[in-house]
Amino acid sequence: MHDIRLIREAPEAFDAHLARRGVAPAAASILALDETRRARIHAAEQALAERNAASKAIGAAKARGDQAEFERLRARVSEMKETIGQLETEADHADRALADLLAGLPNLPLEDVPDGPDESANVEIRRWGNPREFGFQPREHYQIPAAAAGFDFEAAARLSGARFVVLRGAMVRLHRALAQFMLDTHVDENGLAETWTPVLVRDEAMFGTGQLPKFGEDSYRTTNGWWLIPTSEVTLTNLAAGRILDAADLPMRMTAHTQCFRSEAGSAGKDTAGMLRQHQFEKVEMVSITRPEDSRAELDRMTACAQGILEALGLPYRTVVLATGDMGFGAQRTHDIEVWLPGQNTYREISSCSTCGAFQARRMNARYRTEPEAKPDFVHTLNGSGLAVGRTLIAVLENGQEADGSVTLPEALRRYVGDASRIDPHGRLAG
Repeated sequence: MHDIRLIREAPEAFDAHLARRGVAPAAASILALDETRRARIHAAEQALAERNAASKAIGAAKARGDQAEFERLRARVSEMKETIGQLETEADHADRALADLLAGLPNLPLEDVPDGPDESANVEIRRWGNPREFGFQPREHYQIPAAAAGFDFEAAARLSGARFVVLRGAMVRLHRALAQFMLDTHVDENGLAETWTPVLVRDEAMFGTGQLPKFGEDSYRTTNGWWLIPTSEVTLTNLAAGRILDAADLPMRMTAHTQCFRSEAGSAGKDTAGMLRQHQFEKVEMVSITRPEDSRAELDRMTACAQGILEALGLPYRTVVLATGDMGFGAQRTHDIEVWLPGQNTYREISSCSTCGAFQARRMNARYRTEPEAKPDFVHTLNGSGLAVGRTLIAVLENGQEADGSVTLPEALRRYVGDASRIDPHGRLAG
């Protein structure tokens, strides 16, 4: 949500920032609604003051026996009551229209975000590791003999339809091992607090992180009104909703491993093979709640935490800054980390780390105080994948595949899979 005071002070600058995101100017409409709302509130306050004065005068007129004045004032009080009600209704309508308009506008990009309409304008800022040279044509994850038996897309389709998978044998164990490795790393090495949260949330939680009202079609809603979370960014960030935190308790750094659910609306025909894009998947999420002056540095720290997982697994990657036209709705700046997938001969996103500034905090009224008597200010929020578990599984399989159909496992994972160093061509963990 945007600060109306800043829009009043610099409407041209606000529209210029929206233009960087390809959004039409909105300041004039915002300020017109704001002026209507404020004018109606002011008129209602004046009418209320007049009504109160007339109410007091009624008693005086009655006391001195001035029946005509008494009747005139009583009629005036009744008239003013109707006027006040009408003005308050008009102010409420303008306030709701203003809130709806502001809620539908994306966050404003930071100055150091590259301009551009789409991913073609993204800027690479880091590259780690060299893609492996294969002496054979590398396969995609679901084609590798060691993995193929562990992916059952047909059974999943019978159960749930397209874009679901049943994992078996070494695949499900490796999937679980990856999630545990990520959690252990983030807790023990990166200092994040492991947190367990629900996967069903109310409207307010989805609104707070920006999924509602504009992107409801991207998520699943139950018949009794709960939403299935698209990521635990929703629940972790909303732990600060409606609270006034102490500055001494910031930053709050959290991580959670959860099921995630996305309808993938608008992505028909994209990444339909394998488990790259699923309706149900698992992710280890990172969320930070910080003071405003710390959020930009926290973004770099969070990005490094996600990169460190890939480096520990020996997976080549590159990190890009998203252009203004490619950023998510609530982001001020986003770093996408893309892992090398030899089966596709390309880099694919495996983590997206964003700072949202005070945008989400305003929507959920999350604040902090520097001192006990100080006026509270809005916190800044950040979120990032640390990592998407299924996509990391894909990357481990494709980068570790061998000519005989087996897969060599990263050293960092072996203690999580009974000290196995490989998956043989028949899909069995082996020493």
